[in-house]
Amino acid sequence: MTVDRDELQQIAQLVEANRERMQAIEQQIHQLEAIRIEQIQAIEALLAIPEDGAVGAMIPLGSGVQIVTDIPADAGAVIDIGSRVQAERTRDEAAEILGKRSEEIVAIIERMKSEFDDLENSTVGLAQKFNEGVESMQSETPQNEEPVRTASGGSGSSARRRKRKRGTDLTLDD
Repeated sequence: MTVDRDELQQIAQLVEANRERMQAIEQQIHQLEAIRIEQIQAIEALLAIPEDGAVGAMIPLGSGVQIVTDIPADAGAVIDIGSRVQAERTRDEAAEILGKRSEEIVAIIERMKSEFDDLENSTVGLAQKFNEGVESMQSETPQNEEPVRTASGGSGSSARRRKRKRGTDLTLDD
């Protein structure tokens, strides 16, 4: 397989773009998982309210602040039903709506994980192709440059040995 520099550059760009996309997918998955956890906590809170209501229940407002209130037996919950429209539903209906949303989020997370895996496999394949292309270019390069190295006093075999040790050992030429 012969690959020129332009193709290697395109492959490297594709690998980088894929890695960035994979990071974005990972972040989206984490955000969706956080939303799902919040939904599960809301469902648990709704279902934890006794049917006959509660006296002195603490309702979190956020930032570590809670308000103490009584919850009547017939009190419902106000829930966003879509497009920022909120409506009062029974506690059970609100829990059911959140349960369905949670299932939808799980399905989205699974699709995103599948997309991530496909992208990762593609990226690994591209990276291997890139590495093979670099190796083939490097194997061609010493043959073309060998006369120059010989003329400067170095032999072809020591030049190859230096390449393998690049960055690890100093030679007289360094």
